Amino acid sequence: MKTFVATKNLGKLGELREIFAGTELDLDTYPLYAEPAEGETSYVENAAIKARALRGQLQQAGVDGAVLADDSGLEVAALDGRPGVLSSRYQGPDATWPARREALLEEMKDVPEDKRAAKFCCAMLLILSDGSEVKGYGEVRGTIATEEHGKFGFGYDPIFFYPPARKTFAELDNDAKNRVSHRGRAASALLSALRTRG
Repeated sequence: MKTFVATKNLGKLGELREIFAGTELDLDTYPLYAEPAEGETSYVENAAIKARALRGQLQQAGVDGAVLADDSGLEVAALDGRPGVLSSRYQGPDATWPARREALLEEMKDVPEDKRAAKFCCAMLLILSDGSEVKGYGEVRGTIATEEHGKFGFGYDPIFFYPPARKTFAELDNDAKNRVSHRGRAASALLSALRTRG
């Protein structure tokens, strides 16, 4: 099923392609995708905003296909759940990812090890070519490291420590990360929902 992904983030696109490899969804991008303004209340709402925006753009251009969007974020317990849905806008829309990670580590510098709990959350929405929608949600718990480790992944991966592996997400190779990540779990839930549709 030809499926256009509502993102301009190449790191995310590559990860989604690996996660969905060998499934019903054949992922591609739409080069003219214009990102809509996102909300500040929920991952589900933001995934829907992006998916519906891309679907409208494809219809206007006469392009047929399904649409996939996701919205994810990092919730830090010591920061009352921040940055959450604003994760990609933390420190402002023009901040770089290294600057965001540095700022978050600075906010956490005096937080003791047993109070550094965090979780990654991801909501996914697939709009099929007939307009019907399928959803998936996933999350993974870990802690905020005291400094960056690893060279894989993107975003907050170098500071998200995953206790079962005793590594940050950026120290895990793609396969290992995708098996346990919030995005991998959301994709699994979405595919399960897709396959059990009546």
